[in-house]
Formats: sequence, C-alpha cells, structure tokens
Amino acid sequence: MRCLPGRVKEVRFESGGRAAWIECPRAACPDPGRYVLAYAPADADQFLALALFSGQAAGDPAAGSQPGEGGFLAAPPVPDSWGPGTALELRGPCGRGFQLPGDIRRLGAAAFTPSAARLMPVITQALQRDVSVTLFSDSPLVGLPYALEVSPLAALTEALPWADFLALDLPLEKLEDLRTLMGAGELRCPAQALIYIPMPCGGAAECGACAVPARRGYKLACKDGPVFDLRELL
Repeated sequence: MRCLPGRVKEVRFESGGRAAWIECPRAACPDPGRYVLAYAPADADQFLALALFSGQAAGDPAAGSQPGEGGFLAAPPVPDSWGPGTALELRGPCGRGFQLPGDIRRLGAAAFTPSAARLMPVITQALQRDVSVTLFSDSPLVGLPYALEVSPLAALTEALPWADFLALDLPLEKLEDLRTLMGAGELRCPAQALIYIPMPCGGAAECGACAVPARRGYKLACKDGPVFDLRELL
C-alpha cells in the first residue's frame, strides 16, 4: 500500500479532544468512515501508527480549502505530542466506509463517543442531498449545520420507525450498550456502524488486535470494516 507524506498544519480543541488539520495529497484523504494510518517518525512517544478519520465533509473555513484540496480535518483524538509542523507518513486510505443508499430520505445518526466528528462527513453528505437528518448524541455539540436536528441517545429507539437508514459511531465496548438501548426495537431499515477500535496494522499483518465479534465468528475492523452492516453484529 502506498505511503504518502503529510504534515500537521493546525491543531484545534473540540468536544472529544484534539483535532488537527492534516496537510497532505488528495489521494491520502479518507472518505466518510474510512481511515488513514499516520505515523510521526520524529515522535519518540509513538510506537504504532494511528488511524485517522476525517471529521468533516464540507469546506474548512480556517484552512480555506475543501477536503482533498490541501488535506483534511482529522477527528479527535489526535496525540498531544503532535503540533503544527509535525511531519507524518500516511498509509491508505484503508478499510470500508459508509455507503448511503441512493433513495435515502431520512437519516438517523448516533454517536456513542465523546465526539460526533467521525459522523459529520456522512451527515454532511446526506444534507447535501436534501436528506432529513437527526443526530443522536449526549456529547457537547457546537458549530453544527442549521438543518441538522439533535436528540439525546435515549431517543434513538424513536428513530427506528422514522429513519430509512442509520449511521452509528461506537467503540467496540459500547456494542452491548447499543443492544440494551435498542431492546426489543426492530431494526426495520439498513444500518451501518463504525466500530472504533485500535487498528495498528491497518490490515497489513492481520494481527487480530481489532477483532470484532459478529454473528458468524469474528471480523477484522481494519479490513472488513471499520464500517459494518449492523445486522452482521447484532
């Protein structure tokens, strides 16, 4: 897999931690839900590559460019040791991302994480198609698109009969919480979940560190995901 150069241009502090604008070639910018493996050669504290996800899908006012035209905004968390000017080696993009249906009209998006940033690219993609979107999150949210409705996570079950597609972001350890939250609610629409888990090898070694329990054995988030069809997991 190709390795491309990158550089931290700017660091931002958002809900969920540190984000960073990564200056890089267009080919290194990940689509919604996909990731790039980033390694900082000069960072003595970084022993393994870090998976970076895009935290936006619209033009970035501060950077003055579109994603893919100069770089992308990496969603939190970004290492504390990375500052403006930090040189990076980027491998990817890797994995499978979100795929919105062509006939989608109502999107329910749920963040089980301290930040909804990893969902913003697919949310923005839906809004650009005039899709009605509701974000379910208990995290502090700022700077959201005016057309986006927001509800607490506890209201997610109300979206089951309303939405015709669900996009979720949750750490692996929260998968059981999702099962509990949904309870007996029937999943009547297609749903995809970004399973957030360390993916140090990016599929190169199949080390098994990112194994995700599925209905039929285990899948590797680094190459089978990190975005999965939710029916494969529940």
